[in-house]
Amino acid sequence: MKSHKPLLSALTAAGLLFAGTLMAQDAPPPPPPPPPAPMSSPAPAERAAYPTPQGQLVVHSAPAPAPTIDPAPSFEQLSGGGKWISEDQAAAYPPLANDFLNASHNGKHVSKAQYDEWVKQLQ
Repeated sequence: MKSHKPLLSALTAAGLLFAGTLMAQDAPPPPPPPPPAPMSSPAPAERAAYPTPQGQLVVHSAPAPAPTIDPAPSFEQLSGGGKWISEDQAAAYPPLANDFLNASHNGKHVSKAQYDEWVKQLQ
């Protein structure tokens, strides 16, 4: 019967050499990220430049302009002289149509008191 001792020794030596090469390939840890920039009020227009292989890329950005809302029409105008403003009638004034469920409290119609309360919230 042959001894397996030389084979076992060779496998152990190869394993240690392989483990040594794995440890030698450890990369240093990455540098910590830079601290966040202090928060400041946004500028009206921002400009940033980034180097690219084709040259420098300049990005100009600005916030979108604030939407303008026309003054709310009278309750009588929207209701057509009725006691309620229906969802179809509210479509004539987009801010009310967008907020119809909140203004109506029941999702079916808006009364004069509900409309007056909703208009106060716009101001």
